[in-house]
Amino acid sequence: MLTIHVAEATPESAVLVDGALVAAVGPYEDLAAVRPGARVRRWPGILTPGLLNPYAPELLEATYHPDPREAEGFGTEPITGERARRIFRADPARRSASARRGVQRLLAHGTVAVAGELRDRAAVDAVRRAGLAVGRRPERLPGPPSLSPVPLVLLPALAPGSPARFAVFDVPDRASLVRLGASTCVATVLGGRLVHRAR
Repeated sequence: MLTIHVAEATPESAVLVDGALVAAVGPYEDLAAVRPGARVRRWPGILTPGLLNPYAPELLEATYHPDPREAEGFGTEPITGERARRIFRADPARRSASARRGVQRLLAHGTVAVAGELRDRAAVDAVRRAGLAVGRRPERLPGPPSLSPVPLVLLPALAPGSPARFAVFDVPDRASLVRLGASTCVATVLGGRLVHRAR
C-alpha cells in the first residue's frame, strides 16, 4: 500500500512509501497529486532521515532495561555498571528481553541505525528482528552513551529507491531537535513499517 508521510513543519519533504522503499520525496501537494489514492499519515513537527546511535554495545549489551513489571525491584530507568552486570550474572536469560526492550527505547528516540560491534547473540538478534540498519561507528563518539546522544547523528537525506527508514520529531526545526534531543520523537519507520508511535 502506498503511504505518504508528511510532517507539519516540513511539508516540502514529504515521503511517499511503497512497501519497504521510498518511492518519492517532495512537497506534499505534489506527491498527493501524483498518488491521490495513497494513504496519508500526518505528523506534528519535522520528518528526518532518522538517527544513528553509535552506542549499540553499551545500550544493548551492558545496560539492563527493566520490564515495567519489575519497577518495584529495579525501577523503570536503564541500569548500567556493576548493577547491570550482577543482574545478568544472576540470570543470563534476562539478556534477550532486556535487549528487545533496549531496541524499543532506541526506536522511541528516532533511531533507525546503530553502530558499535555487538558480540552478544541476544543483542544481535534484537537489532536484526527490529530491522535497524547497522552503520560504522564514528571515530569520535559524542559524550557518554545515551539514547539521545549529543550531538545527534542524522543519517543522509532520503532518496527514491532507498529503504523507507526515517523518524518524525515534534519540534519546529532541526535546531530545536538538536537543543531538545531525540526524546521528542513521535514516529519511527523501518522498512516502511511504523515501528514506534508516541501515544
